[in-house]
Amino acid sequence: MEATLLSLALFQSVGSLERDFTLATTTGLNPIRLRDGGNPGNGSRRALASQRAAIAREQLGECHWCAHRCGVNRLAGQRGPCHAGPEGRIFSARIEVGDESDVCPVFAVSFSGCDLRCDFCNTGRESWDASAGSVPEGVEREALLGRIGRAWESGAVRSLMILGGEPTIHLSSALELVAALPDALPVVWKTNAHGTPESNALLDGVFDAWVADLKFGNDDCARRIARVERYCSTVHDNLQWAAGHTRLIVRHLLLPGHLDCCWRPAAAWLAEQLPQAEVSLRTGFWPGWFSDRHPELKTPGRRSEAQEAFQIGIEAGLRLIE
Repeated sequence: MEATLLSLALFQSVGSLERDFTLATTTGLNPIRLRDGGNPGNGSRRALASQRAAIAREQLGECHWCAHRCGVNRLAGQRGPCHAGPEGRIFSARIEVGDESDVCPVFAVSFSGCDLRCDFCNTGRESWDASAGSVPEGVEREALLGRIGRAWESGAVRSLMILGGEPTIHLSSALELVAALPDALPVVWKTNAHGTPESNALLDGVFDAWVADLKFGNDDCARRIARVERYCSTVHDNLQWAAGHTRLIVRHLLLPGHLDCCWRPAAAWLAEQLPQAEVSLRTGFWPGWFSDRHPELKTPGRRSEAQEAFQIGIEAGLRLIE
């Protein structure tokens, strides 16, 4: 039976791990379901994730998972721009309620480290420091899996979300985690979409949905605020790939002073290239981490700017979601 996302009340009325997709659709909800090209329905997701994890382990010897394409041998102790080692470290694992309504509440598993350096990062040190947190092994790993399982079985969460930092730099560890989870549990990949065809191939068919960031609408802002080159072409390519392989929710955090330079061109691109994509426009910017390096990012977002941003999205015909 297909994995679905139901309302919390609906979860509480169903005891089995196998959720009823028909019930979800008749209640008028918008469930996350696996695409026909995905693995469940064509075999065990756990088995697929396990196979992909083994391939990913080998690829750590010459890492090309993010668009930096550093090619370092992480198995031999070499470190690239993300500074990550061969084992993914987790700095947070808990139920969260601040994500898109279709996937919330989520059990969020956050891997430390990232391949970008966004000065406005809301998790700060842990997202930049790949050594933060711990590698769940033995009793700690079983405890984590137990917490996830109990949250799902009790109906406390709609899905598991794997995020960071940036989880793409920890593909092997992330896939190993998915391989230990029930096939019926909806799993969401939260990403900065700065990956490569190699990492996309490992992800294909494993995740029920992507929540992917489109942070900037031009390369100049990306270079200045996140210190990354060729941002737009990379992320655009990955968003278009994801749209053809899974359910895609594109998230844009409205940055103060970036309505015209980032959101307006991003909205225009989405309207032209991904008109069917669901778009989550986030307006709750808070000036944390190193935001004060940029004059326009020293204050919270303004209500007037948020209202104009939503109007831009509506006029562009975007499928805006909460």
